[in-house]
Amino acid sequence: MLLFKKEGSIAYITLNRPEKYNSVNQALAFEIQSAFDDCAADKNIRAIVLSGTGKAFCAGQDLGEIVDPNGPPLNDIVSKHYNPIVMQIRDIEVPVIAAVNGVAAGAGANIALACDVVIAKESASFLQAFSKIGLIPDSGGTYTLPRLIGQARASALMMLGEKVPAKEAMEMGMIYKAVNDEEYDAYVDKIANKLANMPTKGLAYTKKLLNLSAKNNMEEQLAMEHEYQSIAGATADYKEGVNAFLEKRKPVFKGE
Repeated sequence: MLLFKKEGSIAYITLNRPEKYNSVNQALAFEIQSAFDDCAADKNIRAIVLSGTGKAFCAGQDLGEIVDPNGPPLNDIVSKHYNPIVMQIRDIEVPVIAAVNGVAAGAGANIALACDVVIAKESASFLQAFSKIGLIPDSGGTYTLPRLIGQARASALMMLGEKVPAKEAMEMGMIYKAVNDEEYDAYVDKIANKLANMPTKGLAYTKKLLNLSAKNNMEEQLAMEHEYQSIAGATADYKEGVNAFLEKRKPVFKGE
């Protein structure tokens, strides 16, 4: 149900239930978690691409599993399936690209929005589908979406359950890029390779500070920037970046 491969310093985590629009069941959720654990333990990995096969990125929860009397309870689905995935995306010390190849709905949309860079095909779309079945947005949606597009739009999209085409999502600041379908694969590869060859520790510290900014006031955030700038300044990549600038050459970062 999951395709997982590593090519050089890039890991590819691909949801592979195309007949179910890559909806997530318990087995797939645990496979995704295992793949992120693998990436976190592999110091050679410097970027991750999360995507799906077929027509969808991820249609959210497999509703067949919810109505299955032998399936996991709803509480476990949220706390043991989705919440750990979202925290892995936010905590892992390399950039995670959501490569949204098709519809991203429900938990699938909010998992994508938790990623560091979201790139979508122009034919893709985003849908907060929860209100259609009487549930609330999970997988961090009530946290992430209003911070991306503002409370008014987030509230309306969550309550009305309206589909947002990728280009419109880009224009409202929900995602980074909506890319022509024919150019999408090449663009995703370009961004993944660019990130994988950047100063990985500096990107990790940036990610940590972005996480902290949601709860810190300005004074606290300035103090954290001061602390992490000192840490970043002690890395080999910082030294390489400065030397390359002074020597007028392209830097060769090693993620150290």
